[in-house]
Amino acid sequence: MTKFLFRAAIGLLMAFFGAITYFTNDVQNPVTGERQRVQLSPRQEIVLGLQARDQMAAKHGGLYPSESIQQYIDRVGERVVNSSAAKQAGYPFEFHLLRDAQTVNAFALPGGQVFITAALLQRLNSEAQLAAVLGHEAGHVVGRHGAEHLAKQQLGRALVTAVGVATSDERGGGQQAALIAQAVNQVVGLRYGRSDELESDRLGFRFMTEAGYDPRAIVEVMQILGAARKGEAPPEFLSSHPNPENRVEKLQALIVQNYPNGIPANLVSGREEFAKNLSGG
Repeated sequence: MTKFLFRAAIGLLMAFFGAITYFTNDVQNPVTGERQRVQLSPRQEIVLGLQARDQMAAKHGGLYPSESIQQYIDRVGERVVNSSAAKQAGYPFEFHLLRDAQTVNAFALPGGQVFITAALLQRLNSEAQLAAVLGHEAGHVVGRHGAEHLAKQQLGRALVTAVGVATSDERGGGQQAALIAQAVNQVVGLRYGRSDELESDRLGFRFMTEAGYDPRAIVEVMQILGAARKGEAPPEFLSSHPNPENRVEKLQALIVQNYPNGIPANLVSGREEFAKNLSGG
């Protein structure tokens, strides 16, 4: 009994200090204005992204072997960032086209490393759609979603360890408790992942329109993703990403809210520009 009380006390202390560390790291995002619990500084996010950049590329077959198409993606990405509120975040964005011709997706690492696969690029048909993809991924960076997840995972690890210590015994009960705590922590991350995606949709919408692109393209991108994953994606409640169909509805409502009188003529789709730049690659 004494040993159990001692382990319980140690476990509670570990959980307490883990929670204190998490909940006292509270900063305001300069672009979104929201208060966030993060432990990495922007500089640390940048270093982390740079360290993981090559590994991400290698996971998807390396970089796509076309300098001209890569330069085009750089131009579109830089326009989205430099002509929008994304620039206020101060991250040194880099945009990468991955060789992967099977995975229809795009990714972002903390600190400004953004990736799009050849498989997704080949399904796009306008510069505005490309801007929507890059803007969405820039939204993950600006929203500091990676840093938030790392902070949350650190809290999760502290709670897992605390539960394991507090309930451990010679019969392996502590291991079972730790596994349960890990599962709970994954569920928390799963719910948070949906929130990340929806916020990045809103930020991507904002960044691409501030850069002069037709926002209907981000709806088209969601429809492309939905068509590519039809029959493969799990139901929304089992997925870390909201279903593209549900995101389409939210984005269409956002367009109506921001442009009740129709899309302004100065917001472009860039279909001809897109076709011209990809024809040589």
